Amino acid sequence: MTTEDPENKKFEIALQELEAVVEQLQSGELSLDDALGAFEKGVGLAKCCNQRLTEAESRVELLMRDRAGNFQLKALLAQTDEEDSEN
Repeated sequence: MTTEDPENKKFEIALQELEAVVEQLQSGELSLDDALGAFEKGVGLAKCCNQRLTEAESRVELLMRDRAGNFQLKALLAQTDEEDSEN
């Protein structure tokens, strides 16, 4: 196991490493200590992936028409919140 900080990884790399950790754990071939280490690494990688997705989501904007027919940029999260409140 490496001691590299998973929170400093790019999303794609962290996701690939997380998938590899999951495969190792699912194989059932790891000792208890190795499985615990892999699990801890996986938790860190999952946290990193979640953080990167949250950052990307907040940067995504949608082009929407207002009631007057004019285009406005709205944050994706704001749009999702509005849709949830309408339901």
